[in-house]
Amino acid sequence: MAAPYSEKQWSAIESAPASDARAVQEDRLREQLAYVAANSVFYQEKFAGIDLAKVRTVEDLAGLPFTEKQELRESLAAAPPLGAHAAANPDEIVQIQASSGTTGSPSYVGLTRGDIATWCELGARALYANGFRPGDRLLHAFGMSKGFVGGLPVVQILQHMGIVDIPIGAEAGAERLLRVQADQRPNALIGTPYFLAYLAEQAPSIVGLDARDLGVRAISVGGEPGGGLPAVREKLESLWGATSREMLGGTDIACTYWGECEAANGMHFLSPDLMVAELIDPDTGEQIAPAEGAQGELVYTALRRQASPLVRFRTRDHVIVTGTDCACGRTGYTVRCIGRTDDMLIVRGINVFPSAIKQLVAELAPVTTGEMRIRADFEGHSTQRPLPLVVEHAAGLAPEKQADLRTSLESRIRSALNVKTAVTLVPDGTLKRPDHVKVNLVERVPAQAT
Repeated sequence: MAAPYSEKQWSAIESAPASDARAVQEDRLREQLAYVAANSVFYQEKFAGIDLAKVRTVEDLAGLPFTEKQELRESLAAAPPLGAHAAANPDEIVQIQASSGTTGSPSYVGLTRGDIATWCELGARALYANGFRPGDRLLHAFGMSKGFVGGLPVVQILQHMGIVDIPIGAEAGAERLLRVQADQRPNALIGTPYFLAYLAEQAPSIVGLDARDLGVRAISVGGEPGGGLPAVREKLESLWGATSREMLGGTDIACTYWGECEAANGMHFLSPDLMVAELIDPDTGEQIAPAEGAQGELVYTALRRQASPLVRFRTRDHVIVTGTDCACGRTGYTVRCIGRTDDMLIVRGINVFPSAIKQLVAELAPVTTGEMRIRADFEGHSTQRPLPLVVEHAAGLAPEKQADLRTSLESRIRSALNVKTAVTLVPDGTLKRPDHVKVNLVERVPAQAT
């Protein structure tokens, strides 16, 4: 178990002068580039002809190509189990995490003991900023299954901080989570913002008490956009009678590494000693200075990373810089995540991409045409109901075969993605076909009454 640096910050680096933090960051950047050049076949090939010794500053990184998600998928497929970008000996790997896998096979990320320690340190800074403290007891309402980084890695971070985790998980459902909350009275809560709001709304009917009477002091939300929106924050804080702050992370780099402090003006960049976060123009790829009001895509280079190192990894997370100084004393700039390139949905706490459902539907051809639409009858990106799905069946398919197809689709999607759907079948030719304009797989329809 580690200990915090001060009452306000987990690590001294969080309040270090910018010049001191940059000096540490660039020292470690040079070490990390030398490490991947010596140990990663993927980066040896990717950076062939480039003298990495000349990359000495964050600005110099602009001369290196980006690492794209598709490259990692191809690397994993070509050199299983952890890809050609893996840079540690197999006997050093002690844990493997998996992404949601909603665009195909999951991305697998290897961790050495040193990598786990780094992930825990990154996460501790974020969750400490969010208001969690050693000695707290926490109800875990992120998903705990499928190797999701909101599962075991969060447990490890909390143990590193001296916090008791009650690892129930979103999959257990509202009744189980609320019963545990009522029985154990943990004072901290973590999960996706819309799911935690839903939990609070269900509390009176399930445990006979308002959520604000269940003892929660501090809430940390992430895993989907919206946790930093004033209306969402105010709803959560009103329902639970607790502070609600946002954090941000991702499987490929670490569990969580941005964290919002009590000023509630965005999530701080907290770890210049453990990662580089570049802000780029998503269209041109050029670096953007993180001045207040600037917008762009976050690109990461992990520092001190052994098993699955990444250099200039494009996340497709789009952010706006909300500030460059803060009364809390942290010197890292703050951001709000305003969206992703992918149109991701969250169904009962599980991330799902429409393209993943599209793939499962297409695989049942010829009894389906492969055409489908998600009829999103809910606000935002998150729902607790089965996902409404419209699928075209093949021309002339008999009614009894249609019933079998509907059952098969719902079962197949539930098995592959852990997401429940409500499938409506329509005849061949009902849905608009793509042309030069991309057809959105998600169609917004009026929200159902609750």
